[in-house]
Amino acid sequence: MASKQTTTQRRIARVRRSLKKVANGRPRLSVYRSGENIYAQIIDDGKGRTLAAASTLEKDLRGSLKTGADVNAAGAVGKLVAERALKAGVKQVVFDRGAYIYHGRVKALAEAAREGGLEF
Repeated sequence: MASKQTTTQRRIARVRRSLKKVANGRPRLSVYRSGENIYAQIIDDGKGRTLAAASTLEKDLRGSLKTGADVNAAGAVGKLVAERALKAGVKQVVFDRGAYIYHGRVKALAEAAREGGLEF
């Protein structure tokens, strides 16, 4: 019996499937946003390892931000994850927006990561 997938799960799978086609071995910059925070990880799917990560839950960001759920917080996380990725030797990634549309916090994170030196 086939299992039912929610619309969100199908959308996530569709985005990941298209990313695998264009990745060519590049790591993936994955974004997750909740109502209170935003998280970003750079994942090497070939090895199954996280190369760099950042979120609004970290002490240095938490103190400087008004809230973890706005565009300014997303920009700060984008810059931080780009900085950590460059330190880990990652320059090119594919952007995995998950089930979220490329707008608002997700867009702010992506643009800040580009400004920080990541290419995608």
